[in-house]
Amino acid sequence: SAPLIGSCSRECNSYHFYFLVVSVGYKWRRRCALAEKLSSCSTSLFSSEKFQSPPRFTNFSCRRTYTMALLSQAGGSYTVPSGPVCSKNGTKAVSGGVRNLDVLRMKEAHVISYSRSLSTKSVLLHSSQSVKRSKRGNQLVVAASPPTEEAVVATEPLTREDLIAYLASGCKTKDKWRIGTEHEKFGFEVNTLRPMKYDQIAELLNSIAERFEWEKVMEDDKIIGLKQGKQSISLEPGGQFELSGAPLETLHQTCAEVNSHLYQVKAVAEEMGIGFLGIGFQPKWRREDIPIMPKGRYDIMRNYMPKVGSLGLDMMLRTCTVQVNLDFSSEADMIRKFRAGLALQPIATALFANSPFTEGKPNGFLSMRSQIWTDTDKDRTGMLPFVFDDSFGFEQYVDYALDVPMYFAYRNKKYVDCTGMTFRQFLAGKLPCLPGELPTYNDWENHLTTIFPEVRLKRYLEMRGADGGPWRRLCALPAFWVGILYDEDTLQGVLDLTADWTTAEREMLRNKVPVTGLKTPFRDGLLKHVAEDVLKLAKDGLERRGYKEAGFLNAVAEVVRTGVTPAENLLEMYNGEWGQSVDPVFQELLY
Repeated sequence: SAPLIGSCSRECNSYHFYFLVVSVGYKWRRRCALAEKLSSCSTSLFSSEKFQSPPRFTNFSCRRTYTMALLSQAGGSYTVPSGPVCSKNGTKAVSGGVRNLDVLRMKEAHVISYSRSLSTKSVLLHSSQSVKRSKRGNQLVVAASPPTEEAVVATEPLTREDLIAYLASGCKTKDKWRIGTEHEKFGFEVNTLRPMKYDQIAELLNSIAERFEWEKVMEDDKIIGLKQGKQSISLEPGGQFELSGAPLETLHQTCAEVNSHLYQVKAVAEEMGIGFLGIGFQPKWRREDIPIMPKGRYDIMRNYMPKVGSLGLDMMLRTCTVQVNLDFSSEADMIRKFRAGLALQPIATALFANSPFTEGKPNGFLSMRSQIWTDTDKDRTGMLPFVFDDSFGFEQYVDYALDVPMYFAYRNKKYVDCTGMTFRQFLAGKLPCLPGELPTYNDWENHLTTIFPEVRLKRYLEMRGADGGPWRRLCALPAFWVGILYDEDTLQGVLDLTADWTTAEREMLRNKVPVTGLKTPFRDGLLKHVAEDVLKLAKDGLERRGYKEAGFLNAVAEVVRTGVTPAENLLEMYNGEWGQSVDPVFQELLY
């Protein structure tokens, strides 16, 4: 450990670079000493207090030395050199001997290179010069979409403890916390209000790439997305355009990113006679009207969905959302944020409820998008009551995810149908679709993206309860959650406010809000009254951050004041000036 610590003290001054070292085979006092020395090097995974007492999963990575370089921001495809390194037995292996680094998503614009010391007990990783991602050459692509599977040697099979460690590796010190906003929108032909065909989508993507210098993402010979720096544009199953924003420090930055993206898309789309609609559920089109995008995983999902719920295909083809991804500092911090996020998710659903129409008529819901999740696939959706158990932590989430049926594995540049099988079987080498094969971290990362609860844990937390909406509301959703989850006083206030809410009450809110919004009865009043308190807490949290971000909440402040959701405003126009036609919504909510 001494050479590793020495190198760390020299290298950790880099703003973006930090280490997790799980030192195996040492007694806890040795691990504590190592942790204390590393903590002075801006280590952000596991706070020093975490190391000062054994973690709740005491066998966590208890078999070997395991070093990961984890970088603080999510982004596009990056490369690591694929030169040989020396394995345990002295033979040469492809780079990646540090336990499948192909699957750890590189989260900075820096490419990392790594070398082993002569001792197999320490592995040093060093930042190097950035490399243009277009230069493949003799390099190994990691974290691309679709998945990559170039030869990276697994030194040992993955274990349950490794999967726990993967989630725990998301812990970051507060100065590394970022905001990642994602939003989806429906593209349509302005003259006909019909959905874009794939050929039009491909033309749009190619034009954006050429005009604004985005990198194309291909599956086989089909363009399926774009990447630029740490941002990406991807296609949902029905052609919904999704921007996955870069992890940014302030709401001003993430809002500017959204604005820049929309200006670029509009500049090309308007020339093609294409518009984009910001709404939670497609108000006009039937399922059969909508083209399915040429992505292998969607073919598998389309065949599986009708077996496990009646609305899964609607989820795939006719919904749009806006969500925010936020960080945590420790397992304890993750638990507190997860619980606050789940408890308040119905309030977010109400504030952003924006999907009252189906196939040209009112559907009886304020958020049809939210309602759809109740009959999509109960194995992978919902309010996760176990998050409120005293025993909850990374370990318990892994156990949950291990038993959620898989959709696919990615092998030989193809998606293999593994529906109905579990990752627990995969971990044991007993996956029927890939007999005898063992998973990589890449398989685990892909599996986590196929779980759809109201709040999702990966190496960050995703707030997933809001409908897609127009330009003016896209910045309000991250503002709401940043104000709540990134300020300690507000977070504690929310936990105090919701501490005595029962599982039945949380479930009731989740099921009633899509119908009645802020007018949902709750205890002695309405959900509107709770939302008033929560919005004030969020505003106070933003003001304490000191970035003058509270103004981003203005778009939802009126919703809270009146108790009238965006969907109710649309219904009023439908029954009034629109003459019971949904066609005007395409102009009303046009980006």
